[in-house]
Amino acid sequence: MKSVFKFVLLVLVLVMVAMLSALTAMRFAIHGHEVVVPNLANMTVVEAERAAVASGLELQVERQYYSPGVPEGKIMSQAPDAGTKVRRGWQVRVAQSLGPQRVAIPDVTGETSRAAQLNIARRGLDVGAVATVPLANTTPDTVLAQSPPANARQVAAPRISLLVAAAPDPAAYVMPNFVGQPLGSVRDSLQSAGIRLGTVTVADTAQTSTAPSPSPSSLILSQDPAAGQKIAVGVPVNFEVSR
Repeated sequence: MKSVFKFVLLVLVLVMVAMLSALTAMRFAIHGHEVVVPNLANMTVVEAERAAVASGLELQVERQYYSPGVPEGKIMSQAPDAGTKVRRGWQVRVAQSLGPQRVAIPDVTGETSRAAQLNIARRGLDVGAVATVPLANTTPDTVLAQSPPANARQVAAPRISLLVAAAPDPAAYVMPNFVGQPLGSVRDSLQSAGIRLGTVTVADTAQTSTAPSPSPSSLILSQDPAAGQKIAVGVPVNFEVSR
């Protein structure tokens, strides 16, 4: 019995030793693939890429900014920061300096969106965000505003964002519930609201040879579009009414 117990204890000890060895090996393997991010500040892109590759990392120039303090072509900032431990093959994103601002910001307000973008590109600038706003009494596709404004100084990035006019949304109505109301009063309400009356059919006349005409006192049994739906101006409203 004691020999069996000793054998089981020995097996357990061997299993624990094997597990600890595997965990230790795994830990060394994981940390063996970690590298320290070098400091790329004030390097050229070529120098920064060479330093990144030497550390087993990749370099990505993600942004370019004007800077009066960092010479043109040099790295301004990086992510992750220098000294950070990352896995080998990690991508280091950097921002490159364009030097002091030397390009005047043009005034593109009042131009079409296409003309404004061509004007911006000709000056070596980039188009940033382009937002649209529906606006009445304004020519669609016209630039209403820009950021940064014309002739702005100390601009951070060589990008101009635009606000462009769009055609206003057509007027719309929420369809009221006319069921149970007399046709005559509903017709008057539609006319005063600028809504067009469509087809009016009398119920239970599908099998008759001569369909009776609806009268102003006929009650509305159903409507199309249904109550609560949004309809645009000019969309006809159809009714089924009682005899």
